[in-house]
Amino acid sequence: MKRLIFTTALILALSPFIKAQELISSSSGVRGEFSNEVKMNFLNMIVLGSIEVGYEKYLSEDHSLDFQAHINDRFGYNLEGKGKNYKTNSLQASMNFYFGDNPNGRFYIYPLAKVRFGDFEETKNGGIQTTNMNTFLLGVGLGYKWEFSSHFAFGPYASVSRGFNDEVAERFSRIEPNGGFSLGYRF
Repeated sequence: MKRLIFTTALILALSPFIKAQELISSSSGVRGEFSNEVKMNFLNMIVLGSIEVGYEKYLSEDHSLDFQAHINDRFGYNLEGKGKNYKTNSLQASMNFYFGDNPNGRFYIYPLAKVRFGDFEETKNGGIQTTNMNTFLLGVGLGYKWEFSSHFAFGPYASVSRGFNDEVAERFSRIEPNGGFSLGYRF
């Protein structure tokens, strides 16, 4: 207990002398005091009712780690209704590689890995047929990100991935497109 109190007191005493990590932003070349971004795909929230939130950690001006959670995830852009019901969520990790030197924004490419879990239910022949949507996906994507202030960024992105679940491939496809338009806050 004494060590914990001593360590906490030491950290608090030294905190005024610790400077935030300074990075060049992903597009503008303007120096900022941020290295993190939280974002949301508002296009899919409006169109599909899917909530996609993410966290991006900038490792340098040219690359970052990106983690996303997709609540009420859909396979591609298939809609619910008419007896179709998605009960799926997923987690996605990617590495974003930024390129170009446009002062208003930059393109990025990203390899991704995604894990989806849950079920898809649909009415068929008077009963409910359930498809196990648990799968692992690997893919690649492309996007563009504009910075319209020192803390806000937005832009479109699209990806394509391949799933490894035979049951999902029989009902849908092994190849899944995804995309959206995200709005992020940097800190």
